[in-house]
Amino acid sequence: PACGCGNFLVIAYRELRLLELEILRATQKSGKQLLQVDTLLKLNVDSFYGMELEEFPAQIAQVAMWLVDHQMNLLASEEFGVYFARIPLETAATIIHGNALQMDWREVAPAEEIDYVMGNPPFIGHQWQTPEQRKEMQACYRHSKKSGRMDYVSAWYCKAVDYIAGGEIKAAFVSTNSLTQGEQVAPLWKELRSRGPAHIHFAHRTFRWANEARGKAAVHCVIIGFGAHEEKTKRLFVYDDIDGEPHEITAQNINPYLVDAPDILVESRSKPISPVAPMVRGSGPVDGGNFLLDEKEKEELIAAEKSAEKWIRPYSMGNDFINGIPRFCLWLKNCPPQELRKMPRVLARVKAVKEMREKSANKETREFAAKPTLFMTDRQSKSDYLAIPQVSSERREYIPIGFLPADHIAGNMLFTVPNATLYEFGVITSLMHMSWMRAVCGRLESRYRYGARSAYNNFPWPQNPTKKQTTEIKTAAQSVLTARATYPDSTLADLY
Repeated sequence: PACGCGNFLVIAYRELRLLELEILRATQKSGKQLLQVDTLLKLNVDSFYGMELEEFPAQIAQVAMWLVDHQMNLLASEEFGVYFARIPLETAATIIHGNALQMDWREVAPAEEIDYVMGNPPFIGHQWQTPEQRKEMQACYRHSKKSGRMDYVSAWYCKAVDYIAGGEIKAAFVSTNSLTQGEQVAPLWKELRSRGPAHIHFAHRTFRWANEARGKAAVHCVIIGFGAHEEKTKRLFVYDDIDGEPHEITAQNINPYLVDAPDILVESRSKPISPVAPMVRGSGPVDGGNFLLDEKEKEELIAAEKSAEKWIRPYSMGNDFINGIPRFCLWLKNCPPQELRKMPRVLARVKAVKEMREKSANKETREFAAKPTLFMTDRQSKSDYLAIPQVSSERREYIPIGFLPADHIAGNMLFTVPNATLYEFGVITSLMHMSWMRAVCGRLESRYRYGARSAYNNFPWPQNPTKKQTTEIKTAAQSVLTARATYPDSTLADLY
């Protein structure tokens, strides 16, 4: 399904034909004479099926199968000294021009005649899907209401599990690695298992697949091989370097996170499972950039309107926080109208926010145009807080985390824990929590994408820690802060 120009079909057919030649070569060495090669070559292109949305690639796939068949026939002729060609062409691969998500695969190829389903279906994040693709996703996810957050490629898993049910077909798809990370894992595998058994037989963990086409970026992929039946030997391919070669591990069980562990799903939670303070996403301006200032813009605004200084606050997104980039924002909460009118430059920015929101395609944004002095989402802590960047480099052993004062506005790429103490800082920045984060959080490309609903709310905090244990954690946490203070001119990016 989603065969494109037939590359996977062509390579599979070529490799099977090479195996067939190897068998015939071994037969010849055993002393048996091959009288009629044409009758001994059993493999043909009519054992292959494909579905492709675009008409031209579907036609190319059909022709490509004939071409590789001809190449392999020439190789067989050379091998055994007997000319062999299938001319005229009497058989063909079955390549259907159509939408694989809207078709019944059993009508294309009866499941009892098929051994393998494989492919590289399209990866499209939920935010990039067309209305038609969203409808297709909803149709494929019969038992889950969370299809709207899933990558498009996941729909092929739903179709495949239906197709292979009750049989021994083996399926495998190249997929975006987001299917094995963060909030997509539980909805996908709950949906699959609501339809029937789905056991992972082999898997390649994240690797970078570079497309040779000009202008195409490398994508971070996994390969998941699965079936309705269990396999005795399960093979896990691990990459120490995502651009390097994998090494194979024999696993007792491969779970949906591609870990040799039981099939436990970490679901998205709105509240922590442990009795700890909630983690909150920072505030979102939705302002078209009009509230935000760099250091030069801040100085220019204050020079022109001295009274604006009291309404300017330090502001950070995740990257600013890690790299120590000074940024600021207009925080006009509780600013009296008469004072606002005395600051024409600030007022001009407020009017620009209003106009930007009025033109938005989002209904909620348009409605919030009536409050143009305010951030659209205000989750700012009233006390000092712990700041956790949502995205950070996978090359770091620890996510850089730290404390910020209440008047420092946290943007929506920071998570915050208000009123956090050294104890919370110590646990969250611990190697244990970092290991947990790597296992259950998603990725942005290969970078860590911390999730409050996945990592923080599901993290099993120490239960009823003793005073001694708490003190030890606080002491260790303070040691981290003391070490940082030794380098006052260094950013967290420098230190980590």
